[in-house]
Amino acid sequence: MAKLKLGTIPDDKPVKLTIELPAVVHRDLVAYGNALGRETDQGAVEPAKLIGPMLLRFMATDRAFAKLRRAEAVAQRPHSENRAQKS
Repeated sequence: MAKLKLGTIPDDKPVKLTIELPAVVHRDLVAYGNALGRETDQGAVEPAKLIGPMLLRFMATDRAFAKLRRAEAVAQRPHSENRAQKS
C-alpha cells in the first residue's frame, strides 16, 4: 500500500472554527481517516482532526506560498537589517 502524506496526528490545542464542507469532501475525509488509522495503528481518525494537518501539509508544500511568506518576512525586518543583507 502507498504511504499516506499524513502521519500520526499530534494532540495539539485547537482553535475552533465552524465550516461547511461538501458531502463528498466529508466522505473522503472519513475514508482518509480510516485509512490513516489502519496505517498508523491508532484507529480511525475523526475528519475534524484531519483538516488542520492537511492544511499545514498543503501550505508547507505550496512553493508560491512559501515564496510569499519569505518576501513578507524580509519586508517586516527593520530597515537596517534589510540593508545589511543586501551588501
